Amino acid sequence: MLERLLLRVVAIVALAGAWPAAAQPTMPAAAPTTVAEATLERVTFDDAVTRAVERHPTVGQAAQAILRARALLDQAKSVFRPSLYGGVNTTILDAARGFDGNITQPRTQSAFSATLSFPILATTRWAAKNQAADRVGIAAISAEETRREVALTAAQSYLAVVAAARQREIAIRNLDTARALDEYAEARLEAGKGSRLNHVRSTQERVTAEGRLQAAELFLRQAQEALGVAIFADGPVDANGDPEMKPAAPPSNDMWLMQRPDVRLFTAEVQAADRVVRDSWTSWFPTGTASFTPQYVTPPGFFEPAKTWRAVFQLQVPIYDGTLGAARRIRIADRETARIRLDAVKVQARAELRLAEESVARNERIVATSRRASVVAVGSRGKPAAARRRCSRAARGGPSVRSVPIPR
Repeated sequence: MLERLLLRVVAIVALAGAWPAAAQPTMPAAAPTTVAEATLERVTFDDAVTRAVERHPTVGQAAQAILRARALLDQAKSVFRPSLYGGVNTTILDAARGFDGNITQPRTQSAFSATLSFPILATTRWAAKNQAADRVGIAAISAEETRREVALTAAQSYLAVVAAARQREIAIRNLDTARALDEYAEARLEAGKGSRLNHVRSTQERVTAEGRLQAAELFLRQAQEALGVAIFADGPVDANGDPEMKPAAPPSNDMWLMQRPDVRLFTAEVQAADRVVRDSWTSWFPTGTASFTPQYVTPPGFFEPAKTWRAVFQLQVPIYDGTLGAARRIRIADRETARIRLDAVKVQARAELRLAEESVARNERIVATSRRASVVAVGSRGKPAAARRRCSRAARGGPSVRSVPIPR
């Protein structure tokens, strides 16, 4: 009675495990390279980085930002050049004006004038010229930082494609192993030397390996699409070989910080904000403008000759302006904010350096361990083959493997 109950439990467990495997269709063997992958564009690591820096729209936007900053600098330099404007004015009245037979203002009168002006005292605009020059330098460093980020993104995308391809190869090997085990379990079951439960388990392992292979192929396609976007290509791009990268020597001091474009960028922003704060005194300084305006009127009036000119000298002195103090406090707050950002970037840069050194050391240990494991596997290559031969003889009914009878 106990033996029959045990057999029923084993049968129920076997059927419960076999139902999901039977419900899911068996996937065919995946080829190492599909038709879609064979038509993909393949680029090397150096080509990917170069194309990303040359073609990515973000780099183009950074270049346009430099041109815009230079245009603003030229606009600020206009304070050292005179301005010339011309004017045409025509006046039409309902009737001419005059008295005692003299016309003081004709019915139709035209005036032609030109105004030449020059700011002889404009400390605020003079300071704005130096501030605009700082913005040009910041735009240039920002473009360099943008190129670095684009190149870094392309490099990471390329390495992601390589890693995804390796994972796909591992998934293919796991699937081949799972299929071999499934065939071996089925052969033993048909020969009466195995159990139904082992066959169900091997089938589940095979189906799971097929699902993992599909996930690995999806990750590979996602990485290829990301690489195509990084180098601004029309479609997904595949990696062509492993990159050759040599680890750099660890720095001995903090001079390497100023070689990073992001640190240089935030340092330039701090210096520019500090200049703006120092130039706050120019807002309290008077401004002066000199202008000269010649004029020609036709026909002339009784009180207005045909040819006249006017010279004007204007000096404006700020006596009280409630916005100047608040504007200086805003500039000080912007400078302190830039300093805080600079300190945060330096801390982040040092952390990235320490993490990179630790990652290199750990990965070197992982590689050494993996190599030792591969050497051990290669050294014992003949043992699995002998074990498979013994198992095959056992499946055919040979005496190489001891079989345990199932109680009935």
